[in-house]
Amino acid sequence: MTGTPLHPISAQVIEIIRRLRLEFPKAGIALEFANPWELTVAVILSAQCTDKMVNRVTATLFSKYPALTDYAAADPAEFEKDIRPTGFFRNKTKHILAAAHKVLVDYNGEVPHTMHELLTLPGVARKTANVVLGNAYPSAYAADPDAGIAVDTHVHRLANRLGLASTKAPIKTETALMAVVPREDWFQLTYLLIEHGRATCTAKKPRCGQCNLAEICPSAGVAGRL
Repeated sequence: MTGTPLHPISAQVIEIIRRLRLEFPKAGIALEFANPWELTVAVILSAQCTDKMVNRVTATLFSKYPALTDYAAADPAEFEKDIRPTGFFRNKTKHILAAAHKVLVDYNGEVPHTMHELLTLPGVARKTANVVLGNAYPSAYAADPDAGIAVDTHVHRLANRLGLASTKAPIKTETALMAVVPREDWFQLTYLLIEHGRATCTAKKPRCGQCNLAEICPSAGVAGRL
């Protein structure tokens, strides 16, 4: 049976978040890291790659390159081999090594604390910046007027299926979500939707019959969903 979204939209959002928190009380970042720089590296590596694979690669990578200066001095060809299993290893190598150099030169060796500054790092777009800022510097994230919602493929897909957005591009999905989701829920929403996207609302065969959002989801039981 096709679900009907609650009205107004704020009530739907609040109910979605409430139900997902009950289902996924431990929702949070799956990437493993010890400091803001390692988090930045891990998030860049996670593009078009599973968190599980990234963690497998970084378990060795972070031991081989323990300091930011090690990345700045790394041999690109060797680094490509180190991260090859994550895919797109040439571009990722270029971005990570350049970002290390920029953090050293422009930010005194410390990953910046603002969205504006994070976006100056090679390989860092809004999704990566939101993840780094929210996980590494939660107080700065909460206070930053430029911070937003990290939108990956799960968040983009579910936001559109749930009727919280009607967009084709993740950047527009972020804007749509920021307009209807309470500010204090922005950070956790990402991880709640990721968990739900992995467990139930999968890309090819969403399990609507097992979904605790079905009766408030406009896409429940509808063929040809995003």
